[in-house]
Amino acid sequence: MIAATTDSTQELLGSHGPLELFFKPRKVAVIGATDTQGSVGGALFWNLVRSPFDGVVFPVNPNRPSVLGTKCYRSIGDVPAKVDLAVVATPAATVPGVIGECAAAGVAAAIIISAGFRETGSTGMALEQEVLNESRRNRMRIIGPNCLGLMNPLNGLNATFANAMARPGNVGFISQSGALCTAILDWSIREMVGFSAFVSVGSMLDVGWGDLIQYLGDDPNTHSIIVYMESVGDARSFLSAAREVALTKPIIVIKAGRSEAAAKAAASHTGALTGSDEVLDAAFRRCGVLRVNRIADLFYLSEALGKQPRPKGPRLTIVTNAGGPGVLATDALLSQGGQLAELSRETIEQLNRVLPPYWSHHNPIDILGDAGPEHYAKAVDLAAKDPNTDGLLVILAPQRMTDPTVIAEELNRCAKLEGKPVLASWMGGASVAAGESILNHIGVPTYPYPDSAAQVFHAMWRYNDNLRALYETPATVDSGVEAAGREQAARILQNARARGRTLLTEAESKNLLAAYGIPTVQTSIATSENSAAAEANRIGYPVVVKLHSETITHKTDVGGVQLNLADEASVRKAYRSIKAAVRSKDFLGVTVQPMVQFGRDGGEGYELILGSSIDAQFGPVLLFGSGGLLVEVFKGRALGLPPLNTTLARRVMERTKIFTALTGVRGRKSVDVAALERLLVRFSYLVAEQRWIREIDINPLLASPERLIALDARVVLHPPDMREEDLPRLAIRPYPVQYLTPWRFDDGTEVLIRPIRPEDEPLMVRFHGTVSERSVYLRYFHMINLDSRVAHERLTRICFIDYDREMALVVERRNPETSEREILAVGRLTKARQTNEAEFAVLIGDEFQGHGLGTELVRHLLEIARAEKLNRVTADILPENDPMMRICRQLGFRLQYSIEEHVVKADLALES
Repeated sequence: MIAATTDSTQELLGSHGPLELFFKPRKVAVIGATDTQGSVGGALFWNLVRSPFDGVVFPVNPNRPSVLGTKCYRSIGDVPAKVDLAVVATPAATVPGVIGECAAAGVAAAIIISAGFRETGSTGMALEQEVLNESRRNRMRIIGPNCLGLMNPLNGLNATFANAMARPGNVGFISQSGALCTAILDWSIREMVGFSAFVSVGSMLDVGWGDLIQYLGDDPNTHSIIVYMESVGDARSFLSAAREVALTKPIIVIKAGRSEAAAKAAASHTGALTGSDEVLDAAFRRCGVLRVNRIADLFYLSEALGKQPRPKGPRLTIVTNAGGPGVLATDALLSQGGQLAELSRETIEQLNRVLPPYWSHHNPIDILGDAGPEHYAKAVDLAAKDPNTDGLLVILAPQRMTDPTVIAEELNRCAKLEGKPVLASWMGGASVAAGESILNHIGVPTYPYPDSAAQVFHAMWRYNDNLRALYETPATVDSGVEAAGREQAARILQNARARGRTLLTEAESKNLLAAYGIPTVQTSIATSENSAAAEANRIGYPVVVKLHSETITHKTDVGGVQLNLADEASVRKAYRSIKAAVRSKDFLGVTVQPMVQFGRDGGEGYELILGSSIDAQFGPVLLFGSGGLLVEVFKGRALGLPPLNTTLARRVMERTKIFTALTGVRGRKSVDVAALERLLVRFSYLVAEQRWIREIDINPLLASPERLIALDARVVLHPPDMREEDLPRLAIRPYPVQYLTPWRFDDGTEVLIRPIRPEDEPLMVRFHGTVSERSVYLRYFHMINLDSRVAHERLTRICFIDYDREMALVVERRNPETSEREILAVGRLTKARQTNEAEFAVLIGDEFQGHGLGTELVRHLLEIARAEKLNRVTADILPENDPMMRICRQLGFRLQYSIEEHVVKADLALES
């Protein structure tokens, strides 16, 4: 152990935030340290002092003068140095007091190994709350409780009670199961797999998935992140961090609890309830996380995505010297939904010239059992060049005439292909070990069996395809309807709640949909037999007559009166039948609406269902699929998280069986899929913005080539006694409509200042064409050419933002000459990691500089910062940027020139 000579805590906190103290502490205290053999406290202290950790370790135990020959201290307050990290292994009942003592001693981070908390029931949960109160009162961060601990193999830190230290590497591993940690640790040592971090999170009282994923995402030594998950915890934090990090580093998750029995087991183990597995899949897709089913797949995919490019398509080409393994790989690929590449005629002709005449002449490319290095190399080279190929799998089955080592060496020139991954399956164990070693060294992942390799390729494609969809520029959905109808929708809900109702009438439900631009069948309310007949005559026959009630669902069967009513007499009879069947004060009358045919010819159309309900972990969840009377029979549905854009809406639809029919089959016309996308987007806005809705469904939603129309709707509200702050929170923060602000230039030109949307990417491309090189330099402190500024990969970072992490505002107007929307300026407020501060930046088109727009944009950013309860806003400004410095002085910023950085620092503390 080497003592640090300076106090490190503030340095670490200032540069990287509190989580840095968990992974790179200088001084560690083990509270509950002992030299009793077989004890957790003894194993923790022994692991820390015998590891290559370059820091000081202090044992703390009031009952021992020393531990393993090291002076022991009665309490953390007696330690003669400021401790960065405390590792706590004392009985659960003592932990709140221990954390309080740590806070008093200035400890900023603690790992609670102790068990006996929420997993034991209400008493344990009360103890957890005490610990949480102590930590939050003193701004401590906590990992655990009930966890194995944490390792940083790169600096030798082993703050666990495991039997061994993980090998150093570039994989970050986070697990909710301590026992699984030890099993994977043993496996990784045997398989020579290394880690940049190895963390057991336990109950996630404080530090959760989002914190750790963000930390490892920022860590340059971590190339991929793998997770064993039992419960999600803070869903919004997890999705927010994963969505940002997955763009640059793969996140691969194995989630326990797919089956009902497994879910119950996970709940009893962690003390947290697992949500719907189908919802979890939708959540993972929404943030770019790749889910796998086997522990081995965690490492298989981590290695493949770390070594090889992501495939641009699903088509795999297989090169093999044995037919059987090629068939197995094909079966595995197709069973997962993958595709075999169809070799081009040119490729087949070229293969004919270099391979024996009896090769397979199709994919899989079976080059026969006596294939040597030259045949392998030529076949792989030609397959790689085939335009129909998105990736290659090279299989070798050892035979007397093959040399696995030399063949592996020959693949070196094909190991790195642009946009086409190369995987290998060298079958045979010890006899091919040397060849496997060569392949791994040159960056080609190897797998013992070809079916595993084929599944890995398909998973790589799914991962890349999902990421591409998440950041594909969506079409614009006219937001005017939603803006105009938002207040109307809120009034409908408020009126029902004011009367103590949790169920909207059918008329109210349809009016709610119409407020968000969702077309509904015209519905009239009749309170007497005469008015029912009059409405039917006005609408035109045939019509449908249904119950209208405040507390009885409109789907109540009242004797089949919802049949084809073709004349006034049948309408009057229906009214009397309904009134007789419902002898209640809840009977308000009937609704009368046209009977809608599927299409003009009565045949072309589909009944769909569109709905939403509350998931315990992720809040409101959207459902789309086959509807009508057979909705429970076919169960052809897909789930998504609101809010959607048009790209995400299409992806939800594509996961259903009905989607193929919607696009036109057997000569039938396609429905307007683009219009259906926009309808789903509007529905997702309704769910996201009107949070008093507990359940809503449109069933059926009629989709035909001529139109989309909601025939029936049902809306259930949360109980009247529920407080607004207790309403389920969306897992993904919706578009912040509260920050839309109209503004005028001095000449009367009207603009709208609003948060940016993904749909703004084309407008941002045109905006950057209006900005001069000088303006770009003053904004970014260096030159960025136009092509780089408008590249899709860059604009996704600008337009596809998480409103919890940053807020980007655009200033938009209608061009007076073309009437097209255009962006005049952009302002951004970005939160700093692990703090409650943000930095702002502004870029204004040259034509609109000097007219007060910059001042107004910064003022609006400051209003948002206050609304988001930030403590401080800062900016770095080049000394020659006089206009921005004038704006900052006008708005109350303190300016100070930094000699070291050659910038002016602007700083404004906000009122708490």
